Amino acid sequence: MAKRGTDVRPVIRMVSTAGTGYTYVTKKNRRNTPDRLVLRKYDPVVRRHVDFKESR
Repeated sequence: MAKRGTDVRPVIRMVSTAGTGYTYVTKKNRRNTPDRLVLRKYDPVVRRHVDFKESR
């Protein structure tokens, strides 16, 4: 089994900035993107694209 704590590609949770509580789960490369990730994705609760920020 892979180690989650010190993995190069950890599993992260993306939380909607619209305040709906909708989340996506993805992986990111820690070496290439050490900062928190922000992606523009679809939120089906508000039916539009909003920013999703990485939560820890």
